[in-house]
Amino acid sequence: MYIKGSCEASLDEKGRLAIPKRYRDQLPADPELVLTAGPDGCLLLYPLEHWQAVSGRLQQLSAFNEQARWWQRMIIGHAEDHKLDKSDRILVSQSLREQARITKDVKMMGQGNRIEIWDAEQWRATETAQRSGALNSPPPGGENFTL
Repeated sequence: MYIKGSCEASLDEKGRLAIPKRYRDQLPADPELVLTAGPDGCLLLYPLEHWQAVSGRLQQLSAFNEQARWWQRMIIGHAEDHKLDKSDRILVSQSLREQARITKDVKMMGQGNRIEIWDAEQWRATETAQRSGALNSPPPGGENFTL
């Protein structure tokens, strides 16, 4: 399973988010999901099998490292289990909506093992800032990477 593509969606008045068909088709049937806060200010939606691998790696990080503790608090500490309802929706808790500053409209981005869920305005601001900044150069270890 490899989750890819992007789309826009909206939360309803109760904070429910319908998972678009393009993503449902990339998930296992009747998926168990984990929704959590990401360190970049978005939400992360994992199929359970991928979440277990990620959370295992996070738990192996040293609790003596300040950055590791922050990632553990954000990612493990905000994790919530979800199943799709009959309308293929998940309820995004108020706490997670506040973490990602999501009000209604979202941008969803498939990232291989997860879906990032951004407040649409926050995503546009982040994308603009990153396109104009130093993040256009290859990441560490990607110096010889080509597209």
